[in-house]
Amino acid sequence: MRLEVSSIVIVLAVLLAACGEEPGASETTTTIDAVETTTSVSPTSTTTDAATTTSESPTTTAMRGEPVDMGPPAGATLGVIGVAHNDVLNLRANPGADQPIVAEIPPTHDEIVALGETRSLPAFWTKVSYEGTEGWVNMRYLAYLGDTTDTTAEFVANFGERPEAATMTELGIIVAEAMASDDPPSEIVIVVEESIGDLGEVTLDVVGLGDDSVRGVRLHVFGGRLDDLFQLRTVEQTVLCDPTRGVGDDGVCV
Repeated sequence: MRLEVSSIVIVLAVLLAACGEEPGASETTTTIDAVETTTSVSPTSTTTDAATTTSESPTTTAMRGEPVDMGPPAGATLGVIGVAHNDVLNLRANPGADQPIVAEIPPTHDEIVALGETRSLPAFWTKVSYEGTEGWVNMRYLAYLGDTTDTTAEFVANFGERPEAATMTELGIIVAEAMASDDPPSEIVIVVEESIGDLGEVTLDVVGLGDDSVRGVRLHVFGGRLDDLFQLRTVEQTVLCDPTRGVGDDGVCV
């Protein structure tokens, strides 16, 4: 049986209130707000509000928001999650989506160092160091990267056979949708676009699984050529642990 993607639902939400502090605010390359998806992301998606970038101006240099005890401790090493392959996570001079951008962090960077300060605006912003530059990022887009395991057998058993699709992107979305939850609705984001060599591959984040300690999973999906289709070969799954909870020595979220 060949599995096909009949439709890819794309929800593009520009989440920017007057002060840029709402919990959904994303930090993107040319934007001050995020692309969000319910079950999938278009492989041809681009940054969402380029027109607003050139008009963006820092409204204040004062430290805004209330300090909170929750957040990653100083010295914790975190990775970017839920940011599309053609986008970045903005590092800002102060908490808030309208503050000056001091650096742009790639969507799979995994060596962000927490500095032990977190503020609520009410979205949580945490202070970090990225390649020697200090600034603030929306904590929604950070996680501890936990253990990576081969979960191919689990997915094949779930499908009853190895799924197939016309492209690696479609095959990756099939696998990600099998992992996603409906309540709460997960976001599926392509964080490394498809590439084709001896095997095809694509990497997706599934964020929002309704678990207090687990923010989501990162799925590295490999496929082999089968006539004019790609058939699932291997799935490597990395658990994404909540930045306020942490990850244990065994690679399991705590």
